[in-house]
Amino acid sequence: MCYAIPGKVIEIKDKIARIEYFGEQKQAINEIDELCVGDYIYAQGGYVIKLIPKPEAESILATWKETFFDLQEVDLRLSKMDLEESGLDRKLTVILDKAAEGIQLKEQELLYLLNLKDPKELGLLYKFANFLRQKHLKNSCCVHGIIEFSNYCSQGCAYCGISTHNKDINRYRMTKEEIYQAADIAINKYGFQALVLQSGEDSHYLVDDLCEIVSTIKKRWPCLIFASFGEVGLDGIGKLYKAGARGLLMRFESSNPEVYSKLHPGRDIKSRLAHLEAAYKLGYLIITGGLVGLPGQTNEDLLNDILLTRRLKTEMYTFGPFLPHPMTPLADTPPPLTKDILKVLAVARLADPVNAKILVTTGFETLDPKARELGLMAGANSVMLNVTPEKFSKNYTIYPNRAHSSENIQSQIETTLTLLRSIGRAPTDLGVAL
Repeated sequence: MCYAIPGKVIEIKDKIARIEYFGEQKQAINEIDELCVGDYIYAQGGYVIKLIPKPEAESILATWKETFFDLQEVDLRLSKMDLEESGLDRKLTVILDKAAEGIQLKEQELLYLLNLKDPKELGLLYKFANFLRQKHLKNSCCVHGIIEFSNYCSQGCAYCGISTHNKDINRYRMTKEEIYQAADIAINKYGFQALVLQSGEDSHYLVDDLCEIVSTIKKRWPCLIFASFGEVGLDGIGKLYKAGARGLLMRFESSNPEVYSKLHPGRDIKSRLAHLEAAYKLGYLIITGGLVGLPGQTNEDLLNDILLTRRLKTEMYTFGPFLPHPMTPLADTPPPLTKDILKVLAVARLADPVNAKILVTTGFETLDPKARELGLMAGANSVMLNVTPEKFSKNYTIYPNRAHSSENIQSQIETTLTLLRSIGRAPTDLGVAL
């Protein structure tokens, strides 16, 4: 199964390629010198990833064509919206009407939505967020793979299961060849076109080592690579970009400096934000966001987290539940409710309806087994599958009982595709809308 649909290049201007898929046109940044009009390509995250031989592309498109439009029809039916329901709070319908007309909501209006408690009103909010997702981004759903190659970490974050607090964890480091083998399997056997490479802040891997890993994978198997190694320094961000990384996954976790400092003793949120801002200026696609359910967190904090994510020009929003590991200082903090996560995902969609890709996190799936479907039907349009070799993935215990940690890749794919087909989503990233 290919997690991208081939597109035909119909125009190249400077470094921007215009691409056609089933009559729809998208655009993507091109870094392939030999690309020509008429070529078929895969695109991910707004980047041209690789050329596809014409016979292969036409065969894939012929297989996809009927399915693609069938899925669109299902998605349209499930995302239809009616704001004329009786018994709803007038203020809520006015806010949703404004959003439907493309008017940017004010901060107090977004906060009003975060404060909703009535189940009927919450249901309407989730459905409306799904309506906006379909209106602006159609039925595409990004499906990325993640390779967690080391659970060593030098940091003492007060909640994380791979932090220095956890003395019971079985630590591991994958060798470079083991990482390459995992990438080869994910890309060539299972068809992933985008991979997140993730680790703790492990000083065993120097920035030059990380650059070698990134560049080797890019040379052997063209794909979109997101780096997620923690804070590697601004010079390190630059080196990784030169090596071929085009995305950065780094949550800021909380926009409230006091809350952040309690999570990360001795660290300042300014450093993390500097990494994200520098990465965007270099050309990285940014994946960032916050945690929901932090001790001392208010709805005003959550709103500020969403607004900060938008200000950071984020490609993909990632908001997941706070799930402290039992071997950490914040072990006794209770997890948030499912509705708290869904509200944040839905409000994030209303805050950035046109551009945001919104991830259903593994943490949310750990909190609630139905999270993936619930999140996708509340404005989200991205999922991440774990393609770490099973002998390692079970020990990447950032929180206990992590979802999918004991599932093989094929099982995760089958489960994901079954769900996506049932709700009319196509497991592909078609590039950036014109």
